[in-house]
Amino acid sequence: MLIELSHYIIIDIQGEDSRKYLQGQLTCDIEQLAIGNSTLTAHCDPKGKVQSLFRLVAVAEQHFYAIIDRCLLPSALEALKKYAVFSKVSFQLLETQIIGVIGQSLQADYVLTLADQRQLAINLSPQTIAFDGQLAHWQIADIQAGLPSLTTQTQLEFLPQALNLQAIEQAISFQKGCYIGQEMVARAKYRGANKRAMLSFYAQTQACPAIGSELEMDLGESWRATGVVISAVNFAGDLYLQAVLNNQLDPETAFRLPQDHSPLTRLPLPYEI
Repeated sequence: MLIELSHYIIIDIQGEDSRKYLQGQLTCDIEQLAIGNSTLTAHCDPKGKVQSLFRLVAVAEQHFYAIIDRCLLPSALEALKKYAVFSKVSFQLLETQIIGVIGQSLQADYVLTLADQRQLAINLSPQTIAFDGQLAHWQIADIQAGLPSLTTQTQLEFLPQALNLQAIEQAISFQKGCYIGQEMVARAKYRGANKRAMLSFYAQTQACPAIGSELEMDLGESWRATGVVISAVNFAGDLYLQAVLNNQLDPETAFRLPQDHSPLTRLPLPYEI
């Protein structure tokens, strides 16, 4: 499938201090990101809560793309630029063609291969392409791959580890120097301060829970509201969703939707958390 990902936009980051500047801002280790490669990464506030989540692409030594959901702008861009006045670095929004590729390959200016062999293709000059997939296909593939989503409803709600970022690509480095929120992110790892994790679920239903809503957990005698839905896609009666929940839950715990009590099947994650 070829899928138009028009909900993404690129923040073009350049300047002779761009590498050093981003190293002091983001959870990933910029020095370990080879030119031409990409990783999910987070930009946190001083409390370690995720302000923005995006895919960072190392275009050149001092040139980076941040592929981010448009819904996170402009607050994410404002936060990224906050301390840039002291550095030689610029941030520009780049309107370009971003294509999701599933099950085939595509010639483009930049092609990024993801862990599940999907590709993100970037064309700086838009081409005429016969798109044959829907955005829902890409979003479902993200959920199946255990890649988290962040929206305006969930900005500044979670530590990076609550979104499983410690297990995904190079999203968090615990060896690099200081960055915004680093103390809280490190405490979550070394002192067990983080009590939450992201889980993925499937159900056959016509319902689709709202971002920020809760699921219900079986307590035996009753059901209790729990967790926070961070993404949900219903395609022709097949519901895929992600929720942040207590990370100490019994794997056999049953969950359901509050809307119609549809049972939720827990999907396996392709990594350890």
